[in-house]
Amino acid sequence: MMSATRFNPAILISDPQRRARILPILDAALDAVDPGAAVQRMLTREGDLLRIAGRLWDLHTFQNVTVLSFGKAAVTMTGALCELLGDRISAGIALTKVGHAAGREQLPASIAVLEAGHPVPDEAGVAASRRIAELAEQAAHDDLVICLVSGGGSALLTYPAPGLSLADLQATTEALLRCGATIDQINTLRKHLEVLKGGQLARLVAPAKLITLVLSDVVGSPLDVIASGPTVPDRSTWADASRVVENHSLTAVLPPAVIDRLRAGLAGKIPDTPKTGDPSFADSRTVVVADNALAAEAAAAAAQRGGFNSQVLTTFLEGEAREVARFAVALAREVAVHQRPLAPPACLILGGETTVTIHGQGKGGRNQELALAAALQLQSIAHGQRVVIVSLATDGSDGPTDAAGGMVDAGTVARGSAAGLHAADHLSNNDAYPFLAATDDLLLCGPTQTNVNDLIFVFVF
Repeated sequence: MMSATRFNPAILISDPQRRARILPILDAALDAVDPGAAVQRMLTREGDLLRIAGRLWDLHTFQNVTVLSFGKAAVTMTGALCELLGDRISAGIALTKVGHAAGREQLPASIAVLEAGHPVPDEAGVAASRRIAELAEQAAHDDLVICLVSGGGSALLTYPAPGLSLADLQATTEALLRCGATIDQINTLRKHLEVLKGGQLARLVAPAKLITLVLSDVVGSPLDVIASGPTVPDRSTWADASRVVENHSLTAVLPPAVIDRLRAGLAGKIPDTPKTGDPSFADSRTVVVADNALAAEAAAAAAQRGGFNSQVLTTFLEGEAREVARFAVALAREVAVHQRPLAPPACLILGGETTVTIHGQGKGGRNQELALAAALQLQSIAHGQRVVIVSLATDGSDGPTDAAGGMVDAGTVARGSAAGLHAADHLSNNDAYPFLAATDDLLLCGPTQTNVNDLIFVFVF
């Protein structure tokens, strides 16, 4: 009997006993990066003394405490903070993706919970961002502002710069997503087209004290990339933003107003984002509370308890999803044939975030695309029947779908063929979702209220 899991227990793969061993490992990874627990691990309070990552703050010295929370984990992180500071919080906003506001009823009345679109920004996000900016500007020198930042914050915290419209930002976001730009490249451009990103929220908060707690969804946890770094110094420049456009041949694709702004910035007509040494950051502290490495390590420990030889190979994985799928299958073959780097039963774990250059019109996400590409490889190799590949979006929603990714084996393609579907056609059309839905190989768990990139698992039995 399989223990309780947040994932759909009917997910097929060829051997249900393998499924029963795998799903608890995925659960353990997500449990380790529960955003509420992560916040409370980092914070302790004794009376009016608040300790954050070893530093003490005397709450008695602050007139007001304001909470500005944005991202897919905004509500959960805010709830954890309110358990410690609920009696001291004067006002706050928790902005999250539509459908990710579970637990909002437990927050105090002083916290407004707002929902907006993701990954393409919408009017609700702009309206909410304006409210966040207003609260930030109200902070005085004897106030404390606590920002809670999680994955998805870039799309949610959207406030167009003067001369740009929401439609300009939407078109830019869609173009960047379609061309396979990395999150670093996407956010470099966003920071130079908006009002709050790239350290500019910290400018509004100053001279108040500012604490930022970050749930990282970016490979390597660079603070100025996570949610486009609204409260930290920005390393990127107008020149960097312009190179993103040039390298992806987007000059003729992006709205003219966007190109005009970039050219004005390059010409020195618009100030750049605040850098290290800017007085806006004089009373600011930023702490990462959880990341991909924490999830990967927890998964490895759970796999070991479950009887696998396990190892985390990297948490810096990037690249095209299809190429990463090919690499994952190559790792499986190495284990099966040469027992390297581990002997079977083995669980190899890779963390990071792949990209997809979209050429088709189908439905899916990077994790589903990786899983389907791996399934095509597994059907035709020796020892493929001993392998299961899992690709998991830790936020529970892979791309614009309700799936968290896929779990595939050597029988996936044949199950699709039996349903009249052709795996290669679906892959070429970026249409992994309906194929994996037909084969019962989608991972479904609903919003996890966390977001620390993706995890790829290579199981060899």
